[in-house]
Amino acid sequence: MRETASALIDLAGRLENPGESLASAGSIDVRGYRVGEKELELPAGVSYDVVLTNAGDGILLTGMVRARAAGACDRCLDPATVEIAGEIEEYYLFRAPEDAPEGDDDFELLPEDRVIDLADPIMDAVVMDTPFVVLCRPDCAGLCPTCGTNRNHGDCGCADAAERARIDSDENPFAALRNLKLDD
Repeated sequence: MRETASALIDLAGRLENPGESLASAGSIDVRGYRVGEKELELPAGVSYDVVLTNAGDGILLTGMVRARAAGACDRCLDPATVEIAGEIEEYYLFRAPEDAPEGDDDFELLPEDRVIDLADPIMDAVVMDTPFVVLCRPDCAGLCPTCGTNRNHGDCGCADAAERARIDSDENPFAALRNLKLDD
């Protein structure tokens, strides 16, 4: 569901000396993304506020991303929204380390044209800040496991019936005491 968006920053002629910084803010128009089996929409896209700094051997990208994600509640399937406020950090080396093993891709290189696309680091920060469980509200009661009724909208009575059945069952550890007569 993740659509391709871009947020290009052209560093040609900029950040040539260590310590120089460049601030950038904006938004990318991404309509949604997927985390595991969960699909979330981003109706207003993702906004970002970053600083790029020449750190001597590369460009350090730091900042924040913000978004409002919408999807289905993991307990009751009603619509749910979650506020995303994640940190972004990426490092772009000017050249590959000399001691890097062949095929090592644990680092990003600054492209020859010095144009950086912030979209991937921004979306990585959004995914990392997405909660594992998305709820419509913190006290969501979820769906009844017996009949499927949304327990946020009312009680279906299944829990009471299940409890009565459990008490009356021979599986109940106190079933042997059911017919016990206590005489005074």
